[in-house]
Amino acid sequence: MKPLIAIVDDDQAVREALQRMLQSHGFTTAVFASAEQFLASGHPCDESCLILDVRMPGMTGLGLHHQLVSGGCRIPIILITGSPTSGERERAISMGVVSYLAKPLDECVLIETLREALEHGCQAAD
Repeated sequence: MKPLIAIVDDDQAVREALQRMLQSHGFTTAVFASAEQFLASGHPCDESCLILDVRMPGMTGLGLHHQLVSGGCRIPIILITGSPTSGERERAISMGVVSYLAKPLDECVLIETLREALEHGCQAAD
């Protein structure tokens, strides 16, 4: 079974570009415009990995991460942001986020990070 990668970003162009990129590498994707839409999908822990924008209207990426972890959902999360800060990166990593990447995303870095996240997620499930 192919890994299902969820992309949560309020920017439609980013969602579509990430979806095309990941699908070209053989991944199955699901896209969501907000953290709330992702949660409302009914099965937020069914994904193999979550690529999540840090800053979105409503619930932030870190807020969604916190809610998922609090609810016992341990899917690997890659945070992405257009405005990276070292303090935010350190906080995110200390909270258990697999990676924190700056936009624009480098395709090779993202794919390698995603593969590492999927390996991490499989080990966490063991």
